[in-house]
Amino acid sequence: MEFEKIYNKGQAQLFKNKYLEYLTKTHPLVIWSMYFPFIIFLPYYAYNKLNFSGASVLLIFFCGIFFWTFFEYIIHRFVFHVVAESPRARRIAYIMHGNHHEFPRDRQRLFMPAVPSIIVSSVIFLLMYGLMNNNAFIFFPGFILGYLIYASMHYAIHAWRPFFKWMKPIWRNHHLHHYKSEEKGFGVSSHFWDKVFGTAFDLKKEKEDKEAVQKIMFVKK
Repeated sequence: MEFEKIYNKGQAQLFKNKYLEYLTKTHPLVIWSMYFPFIIFLPYYAYNKLNFSGASVLLIFFCGIFFWTFFEYIIHRFVFHVVAESPRARRIAYIMHGNHHEFPRDRQRLFMPAVPSIIVSSVIFLLMYGLMNNNAFIFFPGFILGYLIYASMHYAIHAWRPFFKWMKPIWRNHHLHHYKSEEKGFGVSSHFWDKVFGTAFDLKKEKEDKEAVQKIMFVKK
């Protein structure tokens, strides 16, 4: 969904109930502290109790991280940017992601809030366990670390300039997704899958609009 105006201040009101509204907001450290123990403990458990070798733990863990990048692309493209027809579908799309495009400087909604995050991650873990049995104890933590890296990079893209020169294409890809075209640039932590599926911006031809970038960054530099 596209908006005629991008708001540089404030945030969307998603629910009239103040308690539900509160649950739509979070801080990155809350989510990191919530998942980090599982990222450490589950592979350790698989190595010590389930007799996985160290090499197997590393391989499956990094496969989980890599799979996240694909999952991120698919969810962003086909769920967050679904073409919603009915008012209810548009409402759901706005709650999930549309509010971020309208209020890109809302730093409290750059990570999935704790309660829905726990519900979604629990379902994902059960699905993974059903498909890969004990391998899920390693694959899932890698997947979750991939999510935390993605969410942290998303936060950073809206907060600061690229830390290193090689990061600039990733930053520009997401900036262009916000102010140029919502039909391209679905990768946030990487634009690898955008290149694979033909939705990448041609960064050599795209002129950087610094004023447009400032409108989607919540900290001015």
